[in-house]
Amino acid sequence: MSHKMQREIGVVGLTFVAVSGIIGSGWLFAPLMAAQHAGPASLIAWVIGGIAMLLLALTFAEISAMLPVPGGIARVPLFSHGNLVAMAMGWSAWVGYNTTAPIEVEAMLRYLAPHMPWLHTTPGGGTLSASGMAVAIGLMALFTLINAFGVKFFAYVNSAITWAKIAIPLLVTGMLLVSRFETGNFTAGGGFAPTGLAGILGAISSGGIIFSYIGFRHAVDMAGEAKNPGFTVPAALLFSVVICFVIYGGLQFAFIGALSPSDLANGWPALALPGQLGPLGALASVLGLLWLVSLLNVGAVVGPFGGALVAVGSNARLAYALAENGLFPRLMVRLSNLGVPLAALVFNCVLSSVSFVLLPFGELVQLNSSAIVLSFIVGPIAVVALRALLPGAKRPLRLPAVNVIAAAAFIISTLVVYWSGWSTVWRLGVCLGVGLALFLVYARPRMREAPDTREALWLVPYCLGTALLSYLGTFGGIGLLPFGWDMVAVALFALRIFFWAIGSRLPPDKFAARLEEAREHLTEETGHPVTGAAPVPAGQ
Repeated sequence: MSHKMQREIGVVGLTFVAVSGIIGSGWLFAPLMAAQHAGPASLIAWVIGGIAMLLLALTFAEISAMLPVPGGIARVPLFSHGNLVAMAMGWSAWVGYNTTAPIEVEAMLRYLAPHMPWLHTTPGGGTLSASGMAVAIGLMALFTLINAFGVKFFAYVNSAITWAKIAIPLLVTGMLLVSRFETGNFTAGGGFAPTGLAGILGAISSGGIIFSYIGFRHAVDMAGEAKNPGFTVPAALLFSVVICFVIYGGLQFAFIGALSPSDLANGWPALALPGQLGPLGALASVLGLLWLVSLLNVGAVVGPFGGALVAVGSNARLAYALAENGLFPRLMVRLSNLGVPLAALVFNCVLSSVSFVLLPFGELVQLNSSAIVLSFIVGPIAVVALRALLPGAKRPLRLPAVNVIAAAAFIISTLVVYWSGWSTVWRLGVCLGVGLALFLVYARPRMREAPDTREALWLVPYCLGTALLSYLGTFGGIGLLPFGWDMVAVALFALRIFFWAIGSRLPPDKFAARLEEAREHLTEETGHPVTGAAPVPAGQ
């Protein structure tokens, strides 16, 4: 008996899936890192970063509303650019998500280190002890179990956690605002923008602002289980980015105002507020808000707990999609009677648990960043390609000026790859190499159709060019390209590749054949027949 995925997640539930993915373990440190780069102008950096991610989210919103399939990051490019591009995007996202949950678990245990020193081999955190590894693996099993009980139960648990993840930062913001607010801080240490435009750009890139929004894509991966996906998916994507912008922006505003003028004696770049719970915990202690410190302790655990839970659920859908594409065994496609890809959940859980033993925390973070950033380029190129391939399809959300928005989003996504740094970019190359080897050794011999090589050719200069710019640039590279001009070079390069990529979409005849082959399953996944394909020219 075959089972179907259950469309059980509403607007609030899917929005909270994305919010939980965005607000993970880093929110306690985000205000300090941004302020060190840009001072009070970090507020502008949060606005720019939010708008940039909103543009990127809009491209995914149109696609996911039209094709609400599970593991959309891996499934959608199969129909826009063929199997090789789908393999590269899905594989990189899967590797990234498979390391997200272990990172969040380790972050959670590091926050617990002062209270449970037996979790680590050294006091205050560090390498997990045998007992710590057992707890970490137990938490991975718990996340897997929660997901195994069905998407409705998962959404219920995640929503309860996410209410806390929203409430705690908002409460911290409010308490800092009423406890101390030094208006002079907004002009101290060199004025509102002490480091100018370079500082604002530095806060967006090196300061981690742009990476704080990355988790919105979990709503895309869970789109196959959303009620009324034509409205729910785009609404969840947009609401999540806006909600998190308000939270991060509010925290930044309150943080700047709550600083003592003496904290800025050596300028914004030298600002330091040490403490286990980061700058917010240090400020709360100085202000005598000890109960708020206790609440931050709770938030430090709840944040990564929810992030790991969502990552486990999303990654199971990605493994499912990769199995549909032929890269993973068909066993991953089988659903339980609750509509959950159980084999994919268990497989991912085992691999994530092994990573605790084999990979140090720092290496996990680098691997995560390198793997996850590449798949952002799917949205901008697929949304334009599918406008040509499925011109008559019903689009609940239809972006105006789609070419302009998509081009801007592609540039942003390429900058995200570049900003991740050379140490991350070269690891991305290794990650793609492993994925290509898996494709050639396992998937290719089992495929009935030929690899879509022409449609994937643009990926070669894209990856090589991005790697070269990263090596020559200022984000972990040799610094030959000066700061600012390096971003201009990346933007111009990305724009050229963007037009190449959208011109490399599947031709109408190949797309029609691919759509017909998957029509029945796509209808089951999306909940409606996929129609409106462009006519195939005569002779093709």
